[in-house]
Amino acid sequence: MLSFLKKISILKSRWNSVALTQDDFYAFCRANKITVQEMPLRVSGFYYCLLGRHYIAVNSGLSSNKKLFVMFHEFAHYLMHAPDDGATANFHGIGKKTKKEKEADAFAICALIPRTHIANRTMQELVDDDGFSPELVKARIELLEVYGI
Repeated sequence: MLSFLKKISILKSRWNSVALTQDDFYAFCRANKITVQEMPLRVSGFYYCLLGRHYIAVNSGLSSNKKLFVMFHEFAHYLMHAPDDGATANFHGIGKKTKKEKEADAFAICALIPRTHIANRTMQELVDDDGFSPELVKARIELLEVYGI
């Protein structure tokens, strides 16, 4: 977990203290020279590196909360897992949950639902008012309880 948090500290952002937005995502990508492509896809999204250039593709048909989750999930792969000597692309929602997928999910969950939201709002408010799925809110609470983030 220490290396996970150390890599995130590189961003010098308000990750896990305020809810990050699509503008924050695009600012991270500009600062890191990542090209973002939104288009119809059969998967939610993926990160890939080609000839030393970094790309994130996101399914344009996703709902706003789901799309934002996928954006931050894929950015987390760049931040924490690039360059990768293995596969050149990581696909969100395909295959089993590896350590890398769990780390990317944790980054995205905390980007959308920061610690302050968990402290100040009920699970029901996060679901009803903010439109987060009960599964996502439950995963966020678990991150706080298990890892303290």
